[in-house]
Amino acid sequence: MMSLDQVEEAQSLCAVFQATVTTCADQVALRTAEGDRTVSWRAYGEQVRQIAAGLAKLGVRRGDTVAIMLTNRPEFHLVDTAVMHLGATAFSIYNTFTPEQIAQLFASAHNQIVVTEAQFIDKIRQAGAVHPIGHIVCVDGTGPDTTSLDGLIAQGDSDFDFEARWRAVRREDLLALIFTSGTTGAPKGVELTHANVLFAVAAKVAHQQEVLGSDVTERVLSYLPDANLANRFAAHYVPMASGATVTDVRDGRTVLQVFQDVHPTTFMGVPMIWYRLKAMIDAAVAESDQPVRDQAASALSVSLDKVRRELAGQPVPARLAADHEVADRAVLGPLRRRFGIDHLGFATSGGAPISPEALEFFLALGVPVCEVYGLTESAASGIANHPNRIRIGTVGQPRPGVEVALAPDGELLLRSVGVMRGYRNDPVKTGEALDAEGWLHTGDVATIDADGYVTIVDRKKDMIINSSGKNLAPANIENAIKLECPLLGSVVAVGDGRPHIVALLILDPDQAGVFAETHAIEDRRPVALADDPRILAAIADGVARGNARLSRVEQVRAYTVLPTFWEANGEELTATTKVRRKLVHQKYAAQIDALYTPTAAAGQRT
Repeated sequence: MMSLDQVEEAQSLCAVFQATVTTCADQVALRTAEGDRTVSWRAYGEQVRQIAAGLAKLGVRRGDTVAIMLTNRPEFHLVDTAVMHLGATAFSIYNTFTPEQIAQLFASAHNQIVVTEAQFIDKIRQAGAVHPIGHIVCVDGTGPDTTSLDGLIAQGDSDFDFEARWRAVRREDLLALIFTSGTTGAPKGVELTHANVLFAVAAKVAHQQEVLGSDVTERVLSYLPDANLANRFAAHYVPMASGATVTDVRDGRTVLQVFQDVHPTTFMGVPMIWYRLKAMIDAAVAESDQPVRDQAASALSVSLDKVRRELAGQPVPARLAADHEVADRAVLGPLRRRFGIDHLGFATSGGAPISPEALEFFLALGVPVCEVYGLTESAASGIANHPNRIRIGTVGQPRPGVEVALAPDGELLLRSVGVMRGYRNDPVKTGEALDAEGWLHTGDVATIDADGYVTIVDRKKDMIINSSGKNLAPANIENAIKLECPLLGSVVAVGDGRPHIVALLILDPDQAGVFAETHAIEDRRPVALADDPRILAAIADGVARGNARLSRVEQVRAYTVLPTFWEANGEELTATTKVRRKLVHQKYAAQIDALYTPTAAAGQRT
């Protein structure tokens, strides 16, 4: 693992990568979740050299862009890293994008090359008919008018001066083009330089070294789309400095099963992942014999008592400490091992707010999940809780080198070396996001306490102002319901300009499937599950418990269970499961209006 100073002073991320290839040569850098392929750091470096030579032969030069449309697999790391060594810029495409959306990215990026898989070639060709591209490289085969990855490598110039090319890359060069997920409109192309990313990587490396030590070989999971900076940062850029082993999970829905094989040391999860893991653990305990259930409840109670005292800065009585040691050894430790979370020394939750109760549960279990905050526009750097200084309900304190402030209307402002160069080809939106003093306007309403801990209230544009003029944060309402109702994958609270709160509820396909199996429900289609009386009864109970956590004005007065599943990075959700609220409000306007009719009752289907 490189030191903070080494990363901060590096000329480029290429230099960081090359140093790790040398120091960690024989360690595993990349592997697949299936375990059928591993790549050492030495082989990683050599294949990057070969791919870079092949891309250079195709004409990729300093400042060019290259598109990547791949699932989570080793080839992403190899190709993206090769591109940056040429002084060029890679951008990733969400696998769910339509040809029309892909064409929009091509128009913005002006790329001539796409590296992809056979399953996406038709989409690429349709997009290319609108904005022509020069070459398609297919990593898992070949076909008409495409080049295989092996073919690309074979055609590389043996005299290509790889060393000179990567050493010419500078901190001010553009490293990545990340298209935002578009919760408030069309995706914007965030331009991040090597300096931006090096700043963020250095902060993360310093944090991990402090928590894990410098002699731990880290194990990281890559499971979110690499078109999203969260995954690219945590499972691609940071490992270049830390020397971590990255396991690529091609189907992100299986990530919690992969946990049990890999036992990762660090993990970045969106709240829904942590909710699902909690539901899995709760279900496993509930299915046990009564003595085991009682033992687990007692152990968690003892541990939660200890955790709450520590969070409050209170001393832990010797008897409680002793009882916790016994509970951890006999119950909590085995639970952590069973679910593959026994080595998690640095775990974070980000992308959206998470309920305090869920964080308390994992702290009691012995897994320090820290809520953090960062944006694509800040190269994922920003604000974080430290495992030894967690303040639940906040996203923590600014990382070293990050300044925070509040605008007069409560909007959170960030300033650091990590803040983007700007939005590609869009000076108007760049000017709206970055002011003359270098402050990034985040779009989030926040508070900052006397100790510098930041609490995110909600998205500035998402705040609900009801017909009585009361300001409500939808995330607080939604998290209360989701925490008490594991059957739900998404909750959308509605009430802007309305007399009270109603909600759209969407089943989680995995949890609904488990429920259906347990209750012998044969028809597993979402339209049938959303109308099943047993599922509706369980949801009604969950909503009632969730409402008990809320003030009266926040409580959900009526709801409907939509007969569909929402997938991450689908029409309604971003890759990190944030709701595209404007689209949802338009698409489901009839269902929302029906919930405000005089006859609407809690749980009524519309």
